[in-house]
Amino acid sequence: MKMKKFVTLAAAFTMVLSITACGSGNNGANSAQTSAPTESASNSGGTNTGSVSSQITPEDGAALTVWESKEERAFTEQIAKEFTQKYNVPVKIEEVAPADQVTKLSQDGPSGLAADVIVIPHDNLGKAVAASLVLPNDLFAEETKKNNTEAAITGASFEGELYGYPRSAETYALYYNKSLVKEAPKSFDDVLAFSKTFTDKSKNKYGIMWEVGNLYFNYMFIASTGGYVFGDSGTNKDDIGLNSDQAIEGLKAFVKMKEALPIKSGDINPDIKRSLFNSGDVAMDINGPWELAGYKQALGDKLGLAPLPTVDGKTSISFSGIKIYGVNAYSQYPNAAKLYAEFATSKDAQLLLNKLIGSIPTNKEALEDPQVKNDPYVSAFAEQAKNSQPMPSIPEMGNVWSPANAALPEIWDKNADPKAAMDKAVQQIKDLNNGAAAQ
Repeated sequence: MKMKKFVTLAAAFTMVLSITACGSGNNGANSAQTSAPTESASNSGGTNTGSVSSQITPEDGAALTVWESKEERAFTEQIAKEFTQKYNVPVKIEEVAPADQVTKLSQDGPSGLAADVIVIPHDNLGKAVAASLVLPNDLFAEETKKNNTEAAITGASFEGELYGYPRSAETYALYYNKSLVKEAPKSFDDVLAFSKTFTDKSKNKYGIMWEVGNLYFNYMFIASTGGYVFGDSGTNKDDIGLNSDQAIEGLKAFVKMKEALPIKSGDINPDIKRSLFNSGDVAMDINGPWELAGYKQALGDKLGLAPLPTVDGKTSISFSGIKIYGVNAYSQYPNAAKLYAEFATSKDAQLLLNKLIGSIPTNKEALEDPQVKNDPYVSAFAEQAKNSQPMPSIPEMGNVWSPANAALPEIWDKNADPKAAMDKAVQQIKDLNNGAAAQ
């Protein structure tokens, strides 16, 4: 597997983080509106946000709908209020999980029922661009590139063109309750040893919990031992490494962890996991920065955060991603939507997102801000990010999730042979790639 581009992006992501020390809103039919705003950025004569934004005027009567996750709604409510105060454009918020937003846009966009601004995990960008669902970030391209990290710009671009407005960088790490686990375990063998002393299924208590049926969180059991999704730096749809010998080796460690978490994959979801961790009935949780604010509030000084434990003696490699805003190509109000996307990804907005949610900024000035730089939790995520790989962004990545997320429960719940389960998943992915590039 050629890893040059992969490593480059990962290195850029790491470099950035190391700085921290470490629809209904469209109100109409299919307009396919892609027209330029009243004045273009090229006429602005400047690169700062104010000089460009001041020359962009929201359309008369503009009203926006934005899609946001349940977990990050508090941020969007505040930023939408500030945007409305500044531009006199009302903003309606609808809760849609980020992973579902591109698919929902493909269904609702042409009929004018989708949001004007959506959240896109960068691995979904290729699928959205291939289907002409999002507008390029043209007006604010220069300042977006200037203000954000190289990794963020790479994640917000597809085939060399900038589409997204970066708002946060993400990977996952090990949360732990210091009153139950004095020191973060170094390996999954250590996690298992502790769990044997703590897990009691009859009392709904578990040493560790994570979403065992979700490829995103289980990539560590595939990549840490040399597996991968797509070869050639994540761009070769015909080279799939989920069923490679290296991946299967790592999945043996995945199977071993069933003793620490003896419940069905379907009995684990973010709400259940959050509740049990906050109450002290789960000692460790593998999760992302979007849970940080809530966990700090629930556990206070008892909350610890550390890089992932090693897998079979090897450093854990996690998935990483850039979360971006995209503007619906069918929006009736592209000027207003682009202004919102820019406004909601500024330095101040990213610091607000960090404060409320615990996210890792992509804005370079925000990363230097003491609020972020001196945060031990952000630093822990940064440490894990050094050993993360960005999710592939080619459209065929959209064909990976369902087969892989079906194979993992087969292994966890039904004791299916990992090799057989992953062979089946890979064949399904190949069939989808060859029959329909973006499902």
